[in-house]
Amino acid sequence: MKTPADNRPDWDTYFMNIATVVSSRGNCSRRQVGAVVVSDHRIISTGYNGTPRGIQNCFEGGCARCASAAASGSGLAECVCSHAEENAITQAAYHGVRTKDAVIYVTISPCLTCAKMIINAGITEVVYGGDYAFNDQTRALFAEAGVLCRKHNATCTSGCQH
Repeated sequence: MKTPADNRPDWDTYFMNIATVVSSRGNCSRRQVGAVVVSDHRIISTGYNGTPRGIQNCFEGGCARCASAAASGSGLAECVCSHAEENAITQAAYHGVRTKDAVIYVTISPCLTCAKMIINAGITEVVYGGDYAFNDQTRALFAEAGVLCRKHNATCTSGCQH
């Protein structure tokens, strides 16, 4: 007989599901990404991708690069959108919340720039959903900094090992 506890998601699934909901707030016209920063199984910050605070939303024309026909991965130096990880980390800083030794859950793998921010924020673990720009340099940087980085197994149930 199943108990209510049998239906509870494991912590990774729980926080990844929340990151997916957070991504729905993303205002980038090209991609919606969500991030959740967690300490001791408690959410301390969230972030989604889009234009900076006070800037016209990307989907309203706030980012000329995203509104253009630029190919995916090109013209990134012209993009004014912030990544979800960046926004989650800066939101924590804005509100004076410590990120040292936290875990970040993000719906896609971090890029190199976000990896540097994650390391400098003192975050010690990254759990991500889909693959984005997760290259060998990013993996090596995390490894050298001692940041555990792992892909979430969406089919995982409570108590499984990764």
